[in-house]
Amino acid sequence: MKILGISAGRKNSNNDAMCREALMGAVEVGAEIEFINLQNVHLEHCTGCTACVQSLFSGRGNRCVLKDDFDWLLDKMLDADGIIFSIPIFEKGAAGIFHTIMDRFGPRMDRGNNIVANQILVENGKEGIDPRIFKDRVISYMGVGGSDWSTRVQCDCLNHALTPMWKVVDNEVFSWSLGIIMNDESVAKAHQIGVNIAEAAKDIKHAEWKGAEGACPHCHNNEFYLDPKSTHAICCACGMEGDLKIENGRVCFDFPQEQLKHAHDTLSGKFIHADDIKANEGRQANLRNTIEYKERMDKYLDFITSSMPEREEKKVLENV
Repeated sequence: MKILGISAGRKNSNNDAMCREALMGAVEVGAEIEFINLQNVHLEHCTGCTACVQSLFSGRGNRCVLKDDFDWLLDKMLDADGIIFSIPIFEKGAAGIFHTIMDRFGPRMDRGNNIVANQILVENGKEGIDPRIFKDRVISYMGVGGSDWSTRVQCDCLNHALTPMWKVVDNEVFSWSLGIIMNDESVAKAHQIGVNIAEAAKDIKHAEWKGAEGACPHCHNNEFYLDPKSTHAICCACGMEGDLKIENGRVCFDFPQEQLKHAHDTLSGKFIHADDIKANEGRQANLRNTIEYKERMDKYLDFITSSMPEREEKKVLENV
């Protein structure tokens, strides 16, 4: 059983300490551990080029055109049974470096996409997708913030986990956390998060949520997109639609059971989404081949060009 700890904070600061504390808890349960600070990892931003989608569904496997350390980091995650993220909170949500990982997971790590792509490869007599991508894992998140501005971070974390369908065990927020290593209660909680994920990694199939119960009974998210004219709401994590109600003084999210098949963290929901994307991409491809589309795009290209730093402008001129 291997537990990987990943800190997205400054080196040897609060996030590193909390991540290491959680790993100490995992060791107590018998886990093999590894620790990574993302400041040592070179990660390029996703450009939205969709090359990963094209390579998946054209039977060429799971590829990204960017050349950096992401594949090294992904390999470490795929070798682990459980993962603990310790993430600084910026502007109420997860730090940008964590969003870069979320973006790079995108369609490339989506379990539904990989199942379809693997079938395409096998049917064409080619080697299938890395089997580790289909392995179930447990994951826990700790958001570490300097104040109480932290309302988006848990939803950010849930959105990261739903792509590969990894099971979330804990999703904790530590507010007012400057000097957090002196707060015995917070340190003990981080330690318990490590214990929880190591215990869950022993039997991932039966792993259970250990955090506080959320308003959404499916994914434990507390962030919703609201219809201002009614009680209708959409869970910002799992995407299910229902109504917010007050029961026994508590906000509850009530949804029809049929909505479960549309949840973004289920295979049925992912297949529905994949079909929608496929249809939309087909329409877009047809549009690009029309004269009207090309004329409209040329209008924007002719209107104004992008400003760029001198070094980038020089590169462009050298390649002309």
